[in-house]
Amino acid sequence: RDLHLLPPPPPRPFIHNRSYLTFPPRQNQVGEARLFGTPIVSLLMEGQERLCLAQISNTLLRRFSYNEIHNRRVALGITCVQCTPVQLELLRRAGAMPVSSRRCGMITRREAERLCRSFLGTHNPPRLPDSFAFDVTHGCAWGCRGSFIPARYNSSRAKCIKCSLCGLYFSPNKFIFHSHRAADSRYTQPDAANFNSWRRHLRLTDRASPDDVLHAWEDVKAMFNGGSRKRAPPCSPDVSSA
Repeated sequence: RDLHLLPPPPPRPFIHNRSYLTFPPRQNQVGEARLFGTPIVSLLMEGQERLCLAQISNTLLRRFSYNEIHNRRVALGITCVQCTPVQLELLRRAGAMPVSSRRCGMITRREAERLCRSFLGTHNPPRLPDSFAFDVTHGCAWGCRGSFIPARYNSSRAKCIKCSLCGLYFSPNKFIFHSHRAADSRYTQPDAANFNSWRRHLRLTDRASPDDVLHAWEDVKAMFNGGSRKRAPPCSPDVSSA
């Protein structure tokens, strides 16, 4: 009964320009990415662009065997996300996968660049100051912390890591077996069967490092990773499950 006493609502502002409104890309949107000059089919998966690993293997890395590509991917810590049946059908229609394929792995553009560079690129370190060092940590045995100096990393066995506690220099594959027992440390059995496993055990101490540092660290880990032996393409390669 007292509604006529209430003040009228304020007028809504008139928006002259709605160009600020943006719409996110559609899920499973098919695109194309240029990787080392080669067009590779991409797919938007959970808001992230991923490239077809099988197509990369059949084009850019066709001179290498399935096992070589798989082992290098695992050593670099690259996770392969499998497609759903709907996504696989989209890749088939885009020409990235054969009709007979039953599954396909997808990796990010950054991971694809790292993988291909480890096979096709040269062993040149990223452009960093000579005095630059990564503060790294490993948790093998009693664990240890040191400074990884890229300027000294000129071979797979180069002594490029300086222990923060004793000051001695170690190669990456030896440093993960070097540790100092502390009062609060806990013993972890290292992977002694594979000296190349330092890439899985050694990590940046500061996990909140900026992207340029993270990318430089990834590039350093991709150096001297396995042999550079090139093989002739097999007669009937089957890397659709790579």
